[in-house]
Parts: sequence; structure tokens; C-alpha cells
Amino acid sequence: MSDASGFSAGKLTLLGGGNMGGAMLRGWIAAGLDPSSVTVVDPRPSDAIAPLFEQGVRHGTTAPAEPQDVVVLAVKPQLLDEAAAPLASSLVAGTLVISVAAGRTIASIEQLLGEHPVVRAMPNTPALIGRGITGAFANARVDAHARAVADRLLSASGPVEWVRSEAEIDMVTAVSGSGPAYVFFLAEALAEAGAAAGLDPALAMRLARHTVAGAGELMIRAEEEPAQLRRNVTSPKGTTEAALKVLMAEEDGFGPLLRRAVSAAKTRAEELSKG
Repeated sequence: MSDASGFSAGKLTLLGGGNMGGAMLRGWIAAGLDPSSVTVVDPRPSDAIAPLFEQGVRHGTTAPAEPQDVVVLAVKPQLLDEAAAPLASSLVAGTLVISVAAGRTIASIEQLLGEHPVVRAMPNTPALIGRGITGAFANARVDAHARAVADRLLSASGPVEWVRSEAEIDMVTAVSGSGPAYVFFLAEALAEAGAAAGLDPALAMRLARHTVAGAGELMIRAEEEPAQLRRNVTSPKGTTEAALKVLMAEEDGFGPLLRRAVSAAKTRAEELSKG
């Protein structure tokens, strides 16, 4: 499947060349996938992937006539039925289907395309800069080879975590799929608090952006758990401790609030999965 110069997934069709599909494609090519093995099916692909067509990636508005080894579904969930239906003729026994369409269950994909090895995945928006993380679940038809191919493709934009049941994808959605929005809101709120305390709003926003981004990078690189990193910053009777007493209040602090937020997101993800 792979060698020192890159990796192969056979003939691959990417349905959807928008933000997420484009991010995945750029990751594949950067990781060494042969551009000529990929066909992007999208009437209006993003400008960001236009240079890849010059490198050999094929572009079309209809499904390739020849059988495909892998099909990646990266269109908006509400467009999937109409966009994916013509792909049925490109699928043969053993074609691996990878879906990143939020809320679309494996059963609904099988109903649309037939019984195939299917991987349902939930990446998040940091995949746009190669710093995402993806939760994935494979149906019983996905063998070891197909799973390795899916893992290689999905990991081109960040780590992949395989979950034990499809139901857990809804939990992944609530934590990491929606999670970037929680972090962005944290930066917004921190900047607003800084401005309310007297800082120039633009300065407060720069401080908030770099603080959130730097703390995130430190968590990735450090061996300590986030709880220990928090303790490292917190001096007894200092400013951080004073702030954390507010944020860590048992009833109305940040922890209980975030648990309620994640629960709400999970409930909505379950509703969307049920149609």
C-alpha cells in the first residue's frame, strides 16, 4: 500500500472539492499519493485545489466510467443523495466508500450505493491546515487492507481515532467535530473580557488568539496531561488561582457548562443521524 515515496489507494474518486474535500486532497498529494490516480467530481471545486489539476488530478462533473477502488464522499449531507447516486456505476465489489458527510449513517449510505465496505468518518475543521483529528468507524465489510487504506487517507490531515461503534461517531461529533467552535468562542470571550477590563480590543484579540493557539500547541507537545499543565500555571493565591475559582465552580463553572454543551451537540447529532 505504501512505500518510501508515498502511498497508493488505487483509483480514487473524491466527490466534493470544497473546503473539507479540498483539504483532504491536498493532504493526500502532500503525502505522496499519485495525482493521476484521483478524480474530483464537483461542478465548482474550490480555487484552492485548482493547482492540483495542473499536477495531474483529474476533474469531472460526472462519475468516472471505470470502476473505482475508493470513493470518498465529501459533499454536504443534504446534497449527498443527489450527488452520490450517479456513482453507483463506478462501484464494484470491494470498492471502499469513505464518508465524511456529517449525520449520514452507514445504513443510509448502503441504501444509496449498495452493500460495500464503508467507513464513516468525522474530521474537524483544523484539517484545513493539516492539524485536524478524525473519528472513524468501519462496517463489517471493511477488511484489514481496506481499513489500512482508509486510515492512510484520513490521517493525511491529522490523527485518526477508530471508535468501537457507529453510535460513538455522534459523541465524536459533539467533542471534536463541533469542538473547534467552542475554542473559537473561548477566544472571543477571552478577548471581550480583556477589552472590558480596559485593554484595546484589537490587542485583547491578539492576546486571546495567541494564548489559545499557544496553549493548544503546548498540550500537543507536552508529556503532561492538561490538568498538570493547568497546575503548572497556577501559583497558590495568585491571579490564575483567583480566575480558576470562578471557572471551576461546581454548579455554574466552565466544566458543567461544557458538559451541557457537549450533551446538546450529541443529542442533535443523534437526531440528524436518525433523519
